[in-house]
Amino acid sequence: MSAMRIAILAFPRFQLLDIAGPADVFAEASHQLGNPRAYQVQVIGTKAGVLKSSGGLKLAVDATVETHRGAIDTLLVAGSPRIEDMESDTQLQDWLRRQAGAVRRYGSVCSGAFVLAASGLLDGKRVATHWNVATGLAAAYPRARVEADAIYVKDGNLFTSAGVTAGMDLALAMVEEDHGRELALRVARQLVMFLKRPGGQSQFSAHLAAQTSERSAMREVQDHVLANLKDDLSVPALAARAGMSERSFARIFRSETGTTPAEFVENARIDAARRLAEESDAPAKRLADAVGYANVDGFRRAFSRRLGVSLVEYRRRFAK
Repeated sequence: MSAMRIAILAFPRFQLLDIAGPADVFAEASHQLGNPRAYQVQVIGTKAGVLKSSGGLKLAVDATVETHRGAIDTLLVAGSPRIEDMESDTQLQDWLRRQAGAVRRYGSVCSGAFVLAASGLLDGKRVATHWNVATGLAAAYPRARVEADAIYVKDGNLFTSAGVTAGMDLALAMVEEDHGRELALRVARQLVMFLKRPGGQSQFSAHLAAQTSERSAMREVQDHVLANLKDDLSVPALAARAGMSERSFARIFRSETGTTPAEFVENARIDAARRLAEESDAPAKRLADAVGYANVDGFRRAFSRRLGVSLVEYRRRFAK
């Protein structure tokens, strides 16, 4: 089997996990295949020498956009807190457009999407990026169809992912595309990853979303929801708990949390159902009852809507 050359484009102040995460996935895949050269990862810079990451660690580039030689199979653009410095580099944009037309697949991790967008390579494409810059990407490049909460998105031969660890999910999706689901699962287990998160899964669990909220009446409501999934969690019930009118409650909740009360409740219930589905073989009706759904069909629809896969498919992928 011929080696697949993975080129990761890195910039000053790059996010280390944007490079190290995918690189480890490809390295482990090579190990699992019994061929240390199955995937060959190369870091390409805009200049020769050593780059310092946003965390202070240093990495020597293998080549530059001017000096690299040989065909690239997969090109990924890593993110950086200083990514805006690269968006106006027209020579880099020309290079990216040429490579995108020659490689089998290309993409980005985290804010690397901005450089692809500046090169016109995201026009009309479905795209993922880090949640914190998704709004900015959509505003700056309206031709890109930004999916603000997705972990990763595949659109043709374009792969884009959310921030940092999501780059590992992206790399796993590529390994699965190349060598099948079983190898991807072996790699995920070896790296102690959540086994192959569906690309459409939310970047935030309900618990993490609640932790990011400031301590307030809305945080108290979130905590109540998470602890009482089988209760009446309708907007009227939650508004009464917060001591507000329904309209004021819905407005303030969305302002403080970035989501509607109904969306938060659904996310919390499905997140709990997901964990139960991984750890037990309980039928759908029992899962629905456990997380507060009176109707199993409604539960199934919500599960598929939230995670992008059916309950049956989710269990096939992730059940312990």
